[in-house]
Amino acid sequence: MDANAPHDTLPPATGSAGVGAHIGKRLLAMLYDLLPVLSLWFLLGFLFALGYTLAGHAPRENIEPWSALQWLLWLCCWLVTGAYATVSWRRGGQTLGLRPWRLRVASADGATLPWSTLWRRYAVATLSLAAGGLGFWWAWIDRDRLTWHDRAAGTRMVHEPKNRG
Repeated sequence: MDANAPHDTLPPATGSAGVGAHIGKRLLAMLYDLLPVLSLWFLLGFLFALGYTLAGHAPRENIEPWSALQWLLWLCCWLVTGAYATVSWRRGGQTLGLRPWRLRVASADGATLPWSTLWRRYAVATLSLAAGGLGFWWAWIDRDRLTWHDRAAGTRMVHEPKNRG
């Protein structure tokens, strides 16, 4: 790779890395990924509720809405989801939801993505979802089928061909 190449250089849309992923398959993969993520959220919710009860609150008393503890729970859910995504992307470029659709997160040079890039990708994807998914829908009009988080992190989602053999 050229040392003077711009930071946002991306792998080609076709070739040995596969074809750029269609937004529909990305959304289906996100739906699949909702299952392990919900499991992690339920575990965190249980741990927070258990800690809340052990701190002296009645067993059936809920954490107060909009309280600091509830915001901490949401932050922990966001961080655990980010850990699930970034660790998966780092270890082969695929979450559990990406595997059945043969999708993979790839870097421009094929190297292992650094943690800072993966967390930037996750943070921008979160903002994209918060904006009604606009950053995801952007892939429909982007010439390279890239989402906002792909552009921000210098990554792309590729659809790998079936292995015949």
